[in-house]
Amino acid sequence: MGWTDERIEQLKSLWTDGLSASHIAKVMGGISRNAVIGKVHRLGLAGRAVAPRGERIRLPSAPRHIRTHIPEPPIVEEDPVVLDDGSFATVLTINDRMCRWPIGDPAENEFHFCGHKPKLGSPYCEAHARKAYQPPQLRREKHRLAG
Repeated sequence: MGWTDERIEQLKSLWTDGLSASHIAKVMGGISRNAVIGKVHRLGLAGRAVAPRGERIRLPSAPRHIRTHIPEPPIVEEDPVVLDDGSFATVLTINDRMCRWPIGDPAENEFHFCGHKPKLGSPYCEAHARKAYQPPQLRREKHRLAG
């Protein structure tokens, strides 16, 4: 929609009433907040009366969808797989059909891997994949709670 003389008069009236640019854009329809600001600037409409916050007119808006946080089920790690010879999966015995979650200190002799069946497309089993790939928001919350 273009700026007709009627629309310019409506803009001037709403601007001097103290409405915000975004509110004017909603009332007039078919224009953006930035279009209102640009036209106000080109017309030299400055020094408008500002309505106190409590008196400002509010247009009804669509109800906002509030996300409810559904807690993830707890991560239950199983004991590492014990191989046929009674040892755990090590660097020498691990393969692509085993979870590669490291357990222990790599500098120690007891260092080994989980060894369970990995989740499809992941080097880790279900429990370790959930532990390794947490959404950023969840990581921040855990860090804040721990700190």
